[in-house]
Amino acid sequence: MRERATGGATTDDGAGGGTGSAGAPAAGRRVLRMLGRASGLLRWTSLRLRLVVVFALVALTAAVSASGIAYWLNRNTVLDRTQNAVLKDFRKSLEDSTRSLPLRPRCTELQDAARQMAGGPQNYAVLLIGVDREGKDCAATTNKDLLTLRNVPTSLRSAVNEVRPVDDSNRHSHHLYWQRKQVGDSPYLVAGAKVIGGGPTGYMMKSLATERQDLNSLAWSLGIATALALVGSALLAQAAATTVLRPVQRLGHAARQLGEGRLDTRLRVTGTDELADLSRTFNRTAERLEQRVEELSGREAASRRFVADMSHELRTPLTAITAVSEVLEEEADSLDPMIAPAVQLVVSETRRLNDLVENLMEVTRFDAGTARLVLDEVDVADQVTACIDARAWLDAVELDADRGTVARLDPRRLDVILANLIGNALKHGGSPVRVSVRTEGVADDDAGGRTGSTAAGAGGGAGAPAGAEADGGPAGGAGDGGPERPGEPADAERPGSGTLVIRVRDHGPGIPEEVLPHVFDRFYKASASRPRSEGSGLGLSIALENAHIHGGEITAANLPEGGAVFTLRLPMDASPLAGGDRRDGGADGPADEGTEGGR
Repeated sequence: MRERATGGATTDDGAGGGTGSAGAPAAGRRVLRMLGRASGLLRWTSLRLRLVVVFALVALTAAVSASGIAYWLNRNTVLDRTQNAVLKDFRKSLEDSTRSLPLRPRCTELQDAARQMAGGPQNYAVLLIGVDREGKDCAATTNKDLLTLRNVPTSLRSAVNEVRPVDDSNRHSHHLYWQRKQVGDSPYLVAGAKVIGGGPTGYMMKSLATERQDLNSLAWSLGIATALALVGSALLAQAAATTVLRPVQRLGHAARQLGEGRLDTRLRVTGTDELADLSRTFNRTAERLEQRVEELSGREAASRRFVADMSHELRTPLTAITAVSEVLEEEADSLDPMIAPAVQLVVSETRRLNDLVENLMEVTRFDAGTARLVLDEVDVADQVTACIDARAWLDAVELDADRGTVARLDPRRLDVILANLIGNALKHGGSPVRVSVRTEGVADDDAGGRTGSTAAGAGGGAGAPAGAEADGGPAGGAGDGGPERPGEPADAERPGSGTLVIRVRDHGPGIPEEVLPHVFDRFYKASASRPRSEGSGLGLSIALENAHIHGGEITAANLPEGGAVFTLRLPMDASPLAGGDRRDGGADGPADEGTEGGR
């Protein structure tokens, strides 16, 4: 019996080559870049979405890996089983069918043998090639459209016809070779062998369409399983995220409440995990913060009460001292020349102490939140004129204001603001001092930026450093509209919804750069060489508080051409802040809080 052996030429005909060694690192870098961009985008999403995405990616990776491995193993198993069965049957059929054939069979004999081989259970096409008795080549095939010698891959024919040397490691000169090939849209298994000892060469072609259909069904099943695993992982991630994020959300809500001033906010703590420990830490922090705030609030309230009580207690002796000092001042000409300077010192210091007490009482009202507006419709030009006239500043101040500009403000508080700003400019600036009154249709922010001071040269600020003071005398005409002017229009302009802008400019040396941020600080004095100035350093801070209670602001800046400019911005109608036209301002104290400020 002629023996034959099987071999293994297995590459698909026409199959493309694999990825080169230079392409793998580049592909890896691209994948890393894509993962980096994805992780960067995840940083901008919510924590819940990030948890779901991470869970889904992990589940997808695991499912795809498991499905890919399962598909690959099943594919190899199915193909190997089918291939081995077909090759075994082909080898046996070739051996049995050619055993009875002569060495040079006729073509009809080859055709009969081919049909006999193809009629087996494996249902494959057969091609037998031999040499007849006349020395002519003869090819017998069971399917002329599918299997001819031209359809057999060249590499397979070369392997089948190759004669191998026979030795101890190779007992046969010819072997059985096979190959998988794509014909149209269908996969086929092609195999060939040469009968040892002389005889025909046989080829067979087996369709693998059934196996491919089975593998496709397996792939669809694995894909559906992967999708279900992905959905399940997303649901699991959602549940896990909810479990993790619910305490975090409660903690965020509690932190917001704590930030809004609800210091009694506490979290309900359950469990012993890290989130529970975080909740306990939050509760301890909130408790300590509440205790500290209560302590500070108590100290602040006690301090305010002390200042208020002290001011009230000082008013009674100050009234008597003021009366005595006024009598001494009237009799100063008849006093001994050696005593007169002491009398003048007592009189001036008494007035300074009286102003300080009144200012402290006003500051206390602002701090306690009891200061109220007493609104009235005032002609702004008349109000400024009355302020200047009451303090005998008419010769030192230039006024640029049109009559008929009516605003609904608190005249007494407006007088305090003007007296402090103009008095400060006269004492610490340079003449002439110019006061201009304008209106703007829409309130806009100063270029300098913040209430109290602006950058030097902004040209839109107002105010000056507190610390050196300028007495402007008693505030006269606050709310009386000032001196009557001939020809005043009978119908003045009604308050509008715009902004009242009053600028006070001087021609002095300006405000030092290091002083600008502190111009409205209480008791601040720009020059350490003048610690005992006439005022207390509260004037500009009181002016700023009076502007704030109107819903306005005061800013300070230096002009490029020299000098300081104070800008007061107030709404034309402060009724929304006062809650209507309320006349409960009796608690606000006296009509004059002094005119302090300084540089």
